[in-house]
Amino acid sequence: MKGLELSRAYFEAYGRPMLEAEFPALLPCLAVGLCGSGSECFGFDDEVSQDHDFEPGFIIFLPDEEKLSRRDAFLLERAYAKLPKEFEGFRRASISPVGGARHGVIRTADFFKEKIGSADGILTLSQWMTQPEELLSEAVNGEIFFDNLGEVSSIRSALSAYPRDIMLKKLAGRLLLAAQAGQYNYRRALKHGETAAAQLAAIRFSENAMAAIFLLNGRYMPYYKWSFRALRALTKLSLEAELFEYLITTGNGGDAAEEKADVIESICADIIEELISQGLTKATCGDLEKHAYSVNDAITDPQIRNLHILAAV
Repeated sequence: MKGLELSRAYFEAYGRPMLEAEFPALLPCLAVGLCGSGSECFGFDDEVSQDHDFEPGFIIFLPDEEKLSRRDAFLLERAYAKLPKEFEGFRRASISPVGGARHGVIRTADFFKEKIGSADGILTLSQWMTQPEELLSEAVNGEIFFDNLGEVSSIRSALSAYPRDIMLKKLAGRLLLAAQAGQYNYRRALKHGETAAAQLAAIRFSENAMAAIFLLNGRYMPYYKWSFRALRALTKLSLEAELFEYLITTGNGGDAAEEKADVIESICADIIEELISQGLTKATCGDLEKHAYSVNDAITDPQIRNLHILAAV
């Protein structure tokens, strides 16, 4: 059973009956779901994932103390702690996992403060520019089973995608870095006989080109160990995952070097085609760097447009 399925089943079996029987007056203020850290919140969990921090559980989101008192929060915490310790062959941990509890009772403001540094989900320009994508992905992943107050869903909706100008700035930066590493430095490193440097260039190209593809899909790139699984699930350019894997896992000697250079050009061509399809570039060449600057030129806010092209990456 996948983690999200386990969480919802556990909630429906024990959580919802507990809340309806013991806290009917508080229900209008509550939200319940599972999101945040952990592969199960992305739907990427498997049997290997069950070796740590995997248990039946869910999050009860609480509003601020003006709407729900500390005493009510304490009573909810105590009631949650009394829920059955075993469910569907899985056992709840007796202590909090490393990095803090992933389930239980938490203030909505504390959850988003921990994830993105903003209790209400409102981010400044600087925060949007510098926020790690993997934390934004954790703020909006998973599933909310119900949200009677609407606060959690509203914040998640506001954080679901970058504002357009921020997206364009990040995209321009990723395209430039991909171009420099893949279309320029990969071949140059090989000419110097630096095969290790060439492999670093291939990896750096892959990382930045992957990030660009997530941006073109309107999705946040998650923590690196889940990036390939997430890439394969995207609507646009998901087939590039196999090519990135090839670039990262193969050597740079003999004919392989020329083949990898061709693969890099093929990926760049696919990305450029998608940029054109979405109307994000006016450049008309195969040089990804020129498309990076064209994307930057499309930013409407002059303050963001005139920042260094790599300011958001």
